Amino acid sequence: MTQVSDEERIRRIRLGLVKAGLDAVACSLPANVLLLSGYWPVVGTSIAIATRDGQTAVVAPEDERDLADQGWAEVHPFQPASLDKVTTVVEQVREPMQQLVHNLGIEGARIGYEGAMSEPASYAGMMLYGAAMPHLLADIAPRAQHVPADEMLLELRAVKTGRELDCIRRSCAIAAEAFEEASAQMRPGMAEAEVAALFQGLLSVVGTERAKRAGGFVFCMSGPNAAHAYAAYARSRSRRIEAGDLVLVHCNSFADGYWTDITRTYSVGQPDSRAREMREAVVAARAAALHAIRPGAPARDVDEAARDELAKRGFGKAFKHSTGHGVGFGAIDHNARPRLHPASPDVLEAGMVFNVEPAIYIEGYGGLRHCDMVT
Repeated sequence: MTQVSDEERIRRIRLGLVKAGLDAVACSLPANVLLLSGYWPVVGTSIAIATRDGQTAVVAPEDERDLADQGWAEVHPFQPASLDKVTTVVEQVREPMQQLVHNLGIEGARIGYEGAMSEPASYAGMMLYGAAMPHLLADIAPRAQHVPADEMLLELRAVKTGRELDCIRRSCAIAAEAFEEASAQMRPGMAEAEVAALFQGLLSVVGTERAKRAGGFVFCMSGPNAAHAYAAYARSRSRRIEAGDLVLVHCNSFADGYWTDITRTYSVGQPDSRAREMREAVVAARAAALHAIRPGAPARDVDEAARDELAKRGFGKAFKHSTGHGVGFGAIDHNARPRLHPASPDVLEAGMVFNVEPAIYIEGYGGLRHCDMVT
């Protein structure tokens, strides 16, 4: 069993707690447990606590012990269910959490917790403590102060450590190989859902050769359906691809908790002049956005660079969403920093990971989007 450690992440957590005026933070969302401990929970019943003096501990279900041990936190296993009685996870976790709070010496501390945050779905069913979390903390540490820590957690998640960047690059490399293999197999007559399944299956096949847990979600939208790919969610349909269609393939994949947000648009057969014009405009917008990226640059300037290039080419109104958002601990979270949005207050920093996704959507004809991961 190989344990990981990330002294850079531990140091940043300590500094974040000091800045926020907190003695500790307790998190149950798997993405935040990963952030605090290097362990990515499966079913969401684990809780991690990190303190400003550098201690990290997790309460984890016994059947995830092998995964929890691979992070840098001290692991306290518990049984989430019992054959003696019907019980809840909150009831089962109370005693080990109480012991953990005592061991860390934070019974009377100022403890932060999660509020409303986005969490990627990586398993068939997941436990989300939600509103039960502050009640649990109040029960096990009644003398402590309990305060929302979302702003601190968003700041911590925005800038990745060297180890985390390597993990994200591995996720991207897995997706790149899956895209290359699957795109070579697309043919006219295939249904959108067939294309999506082809790409999605390869994420697991390729990914599990390089990671403990790998997979993802892929959606295919072709022809006029691709004109609606700007929506908050994607959907593959039964429509069959025709020669000359624009075929937009959107992917959110993961490897051991680190996510991607990637889109490519293909032409099955020869594209017409309209599709070629759209592609040239999106490529130019992508280049303009990438040119604007540097540490210290306002995130809104990146959005403006892409948007202005599309407007100059007559496609300004056809670009219907922001240019990008933070990626890494999640895939689709438009609150993740930095937000490449016309009104964004964010400033780019070294270590940030985000997508750049200029696009054109024309009702009744199709959509074309190119979405890259940028580090």
